[in-house]
Amino acid sequence: MRCLRRAIFVATGLWCIGGGALAQSPVTRHVRYSHAGRVAYGVLEGETIHELDGDLFAAPRPTGRTVRLADVRLLPPVQPSKVIAVGLNYRSHLGERPVPAYPGLFAKLPSSLIGPGENIVIPADSRDLHYEGELVVVIAKTARNISVAEAPQYIFGVTAGNDVSEREWQQADLQWLRAKASDTFGPIGPAIATGLNYNDLLVQTRLNGDLRQSERTRDLIFDVPALVSYVSRYITLLPGDVIYTGTPGTTAALKPGDVVEVEIEGVGLLRNHVVAAARSP
Repeated sequence: MRCLRRAIFVATGLWCIGGGALAQSPVTRHVRYSHAGRVAYGVLEGETIHELDGDLFAAPRPTGRTVRLADVRLLPPVQPSKVIAVGLNYRSHLGERPVPAYPGLFAKLPSSLIGPGENIVIPADSRDLHYEGELVVVIAKTARNISVAEAPQYIFGVTAGNDVSEREWQQADLQWLRAKASDTFGPIGPAIATGLNYNDLLVQTRLNGDLRQSERTRDLIFDVPALVSYVSRYITLLPGDVIYTGTPGTTAALKPGDVVEVEIEGVGLLRNHVVAAARSP
């Protein structure tokens, strides 16, 4: 690759800016952030963000402006119209349950999403709130009833997510809306990585620094293309929509003061503190 003006190393990839065009090597990391009263998308290079102008899913252009990562507030890296999630998608998470014949889908709400550094809030009546570290798929373009072979064309990239889940509510309620989609129950970020082999990435979750979950996405029962294809049979996926792909291993209850970290190879580290809900007056 020949750069006419300057080369910028981003993650493990090389970006070349010249004549207003932006060429991308296999792996880049995109962030969404707030700085000086503005919200923008950018490309993360080390500790520097290179601002982009326009829709992330419609060929945004570099503005030439940069900002230090330390000076911004990272936001959820995408604003989806819908948040789909998959349950029981690793054998290590099944316990005594049989291997499912098809992906078990449920929905989280876009309003449940929070970014890196934001607090997971334990509702006052919650008694058994758990973390679930997961790979999250970000959709690139409108997908309806696509095949497994076509699915990679509709995947923009991947990020890290935490499908926070209230176990007692999962058992007690008619559906999982309260248990899975309450406010702050959807940490996501810090970046969307494009160009990774999402079918073989290491997913790890730490609670207060202790490793609690560790497995590779090659162990998914239904892999990423299969999930995207399956969801698209029933739900039209739009640019920026996300799919939580399931959590490996076992999980444990959270308490105020805990710190949950979900790290995905090539994506980055998603860290959130856990706090109790404010008392009602």
